Amino acid sequence: MPLRSLASPRSPRPWPVAAAALALALALPGCTWVRMAPGAAEVRVVTAAPTGCTRRGEIEVSVVDRVPFYERNRLRVREELETMARNEAPGIGADTVQALDGPEDGEQRWVAWRCRG
Repeated sequence: MPLRSLASPRSPRPWPVAAAALALALALPGCTWVRMAPGAAEVRVVTAAPTGCTRRGEIEVSVVDRVPFYERNRLRVREELETMARNEAPGIGADTVQALDGPEDGEQRWVAWRCRG
């Protein structure tokens, strides 16, 4: 009885895998991985400490700023960090956030304030 190979007579070609990887790499710059949570749209972002407000605490947020062989767009990372800070603010009773420092390695610290009612 002749031996039969378990391998497929047609071997897979590497180009579909390479094409999929290329498509993913091209799509990454447009990816926004952070979505605004309910209530976060009402949270204001200020550049200086607001007057007449009560400090509610600090928020530290982080996002992926690099994936293998690719550094994400800095503006996109900054926007995602801001969105995450706004998402966290209502949970501690805040309606305003202020960045304490600039983003570094995908991380940023914020101060949360309660300014309205």
